[in-house]
Amino acid sequence: MISAVLVCLVVGISDGDSLSVRCAAAEPQRQVRIHAIDAPERYQSFSDAARSSLAALCFDIRARIRLIETDDFGRTVAQVECRGEDVARHQVSAGMAWVYARYARMRPDLPALQARARAERRGLWADAHPVAPWTWRHR
Repeated sequence: MISAVLVCLVVGISDGDSLSVRCAAAEPQRQVRIHAIDAPERYQSFSDAARSSLAALCFDIRARIRLIETDDFGRTVAQVECRGEDVARHQVSAGMAWVYARYARMRPDLPALQARARAERRGLWADAHPVAPWTWRHR
């Protein structure tokens, strides 16, 4: 359940589905994981492109952060909007992230966007055999 909405400055991009924000000068930076998507891991194909895509959309601007939960690593999991655009939709539509079906029940819009990106061979879907991050992590 979404509990609160914050407006925070994006001060860092970790990868294609994670960023760092500062919500108030007196607060420490907060690590935010984009809800319902999973982008390629560092050293995985398309990881640099996915990170660059997120940076182009969000870095050094104020983002709307809709808090959902805290994950096992202490990161805030949230729906994020930058420049008026939903970040999960942006990354999936561009072929820069997979829909993380395990966590995407609240996002019925995402699978169709992924299917279109895949059909049009955008981003990571241009690879003949793209490997999902959850599979790559277990190798």
